[in-house]
Amino acid sequence: MSNSFLTKNALAHSLKSLMEHTPLNKISVKHLVDDCGLNRQTFYYHFQDIFDLLGWIYKTEAVESIAQYRSYNTWTDGFYRIFCYIERNKAFCCNTLDSLGRNHLDAYLYEVTNDLIMGVINELASGLEVRGEDKRFIANFYTLAFTGLMIQWMRNGMKDEPKLIITKLSGLIEGNFLKALHTYEKRPS
Repeated sequence: MSNSFLTKNALAHSLKSLMEHTPLNKISVKHLVDDCGLNRQTFYYHFQDIFDLLGWIYKTEAVESIAQYRSYNTWTDGFYRIFCYIERNKAFCCNTLDSLGRNHLDAYLYEVTNDLIMGVINELASGLEVRGEDKRFIANFYTLAFTGLMIQWMRNGMKDEPKLIITKLSGLIEGNFLKALHTYEKRPS
C-alpha cells in the first residue's frame, strides 16, 4: 500500500470517528488533523476540503465491493451489501444525510446502484436491439427508485431488515427489467 493511500485512510478513519459524535458541519480540518496526528498541509495535499474526503470515503469503501454482483442472478446480493455498508456505518451515513455533504451520499448511492442495475440491464439486453440511451433511461429510473428507498429507510431509522426490503423489492420488479427492455426494443419497420 502506498503512503498516500495510508494517509488518506488515516484521514478517513478520523473523519468517520469524529462523525460518530459530531455533526459534519461542526468538524473542521483542524479537528480532523489533530485527531489523526497530521498537519493541515498534509490534508490539503490529498484533499481540497472535508467534502472531498467524504466523497473519497464513499468511493473507496463501497463502490468496489459490489462489482461482482452486476448480474440478474446476483443483484439482490449487491443491494444487500449496500444496505449492510450503511448499517455498519450508520452514524457516518446518517450524519452525511443530515449535512451539506448529502450530495456525496446521494452520489455514492446513485453510482453503486446504477452500476449494479446497468450490469443487469446489459445482461438482459443481450440479443435485443435496445439503444444505449434507452438502457440508460431504464437503469436511471430503477436507480432513482432504489436510492429513494434507501434514503427513506435511513430517514425512518433503519428499522426494517434489509433482507425483508430486498425480498419485497425483488418480488415487485421480478420480470420488469426485461419487460422494460422489450418496450424499448427496436422493431423492424
